[in-house]
Amino acid sequence: MNDPKHVEIQRWLTKSQHDLGSAHLLMTGREVYLDTAVYHCQQAGEKALKAFLTYHDIVFERTHDLRVLLEQSIDVEPALEQWQEVAEELTPYSVLFRYPGDVMEPEMKEAECALNHVQDFVDFIMRLLPEEFRS
Repeated sequence: MNDPKHVEIQRWLTKSQHDLGSAHLLMTGREVYLDTAVYHCQQAGEKALKAFLTYHDIVFERTHDLRVLLEQSIDVEPALEQWQEVAEELTPYSVLFRYPGDVMEPEMKEAECALNHVQDFVDFIMRLLPEEFRS
């Protein structure tokens, strides 16, 4: 389908899937980079939400705050309210470990939790979209 809206939604979803894949590789590869992995977890959730909002023709601000994007999404789909805790958990990863600081990277358990939560979250969002976007 060449519909511009459809193409944009698919692009958001492709990027979300790439972020999920990147997070997994960064956590399981020969070299492990947990700081970058959790960043990609946050990004995967953000891009899935932006795809959902785009599908529903909701204009969203340029933000990395999953809580803000989720609030807009809840207006359309109240079932998303159950993901507020995950949005709260993942949002800080957009900046927390990107720059030198007191803690340079999360523990493996924290990163695994972030990956599991965002995978479930993205899967949930995908089920809210039409079948055509689930390929």
